[in-house]
Amino acid sequence: MRPVRGSRFGGGFGGGFPGLESMSAKLAMGLVAGSVLYLLTRGAGGGLLQLTPGFLGSFLWQPFTYAFIADHPISIIFGAIIIWSIGGWLEGVWGPRRLLLVAVGCTALAGFLTALAAFVLPIVRAQYDGGTVMTTILWVSYGMTIGRGQTNFWGIPLSGNAFAGIGAGFVALSVLTSGSNPVEGLLIQLPDVLGLFITFVYLKGASPRRLWLQVQHWRLQRQLRGRARNLRVVSSERPSDDQYLN
Repeated sequence: MRPVRGSRFGGGFGGGFPGLESMSAKLAMGLVAGSVLYLLTRGAGGGLLQLTPGFLGSFLWQPFTYAFIADHPISIIFGAIIIWSIGGWLEGVWGPRRLLLVAVGCTALAGFLTALAAFVLPIVRAQYDGGTVMTTILWVSYGMTIGRGQTNFWGIPLSGNAFAGIGAGFVALSVLTSGSNPVEGLLIQLPDVLGLFITFVYLKGASPRRLWLQVQHWRLQRQLRGRARNLRVVSSERPSDDQYLN
C-alpha cells in the first residue's frame, strides 16, 4: 500500500492509532517501559541503558537500549504518541518489518556512529538518550514518504516535505539552544543530527542491498574494461587476391 499523494489531508500525526498488537504500539510501549525502568534505576545500573561514548557497551547493547529511553515527561508522553500514531501510518505503508528497521535500525546506527565519533571529537555529553532520536526519525520519515502530498500539523494544512522540515527544524533549534555555541550544541545533539542524515540517505534509496548491487556493478564494469584491453579488432575487409599471386 502506497500513500495517496493526491489526498487532501493525512489526518495529522498519522491520522489515528492502530491496535496494541501493531509494531508501532509495541515501539511506543517500549519507549515508556524503557524510560520508566531507567528513571527507577538510574541511581544504580540504569545508566548502563544510556549511550555512553567510550564505554564498551556503546558498541554492543547501548545503541539499541538508548533508543527506548527519554528522561523528561514531555519527551516520554509525546514521544510515545508520535511513535504510535505516525509509526502506525508508516506501518500501514511499509509493513511492520520495515518500520522496525527504520525506527530501531537508524536510531542504533546513529548511536554507533556517535560512539565512533567520540574517538576523534571532543564529546561534551557523557550519556545520550535516544527516545527523541527515534521520534524524530519517524517524524521525518512520515513527511518524506508523503512528499508533495498534503497532511496537517495540528490542523494546519501543509505538504509532507514541509512536515519533515518541521522535524528537522526541531533538531536545528535544539542544536542552537543546547550549548554555549553551535559547535557545542551539535556535539550535544549529535545522535539526533546523525539520525536525520541516516534517514534522509535511506529514504533517498541508499539501502544496504542497493549499495551492494552498486559495488557488484562497479566490479563487473572493471572486469569488462580489463578484458577489453586484451582484445584486438579484426578488420572486416576481405584480403586482396594479389597477395597470393607470389
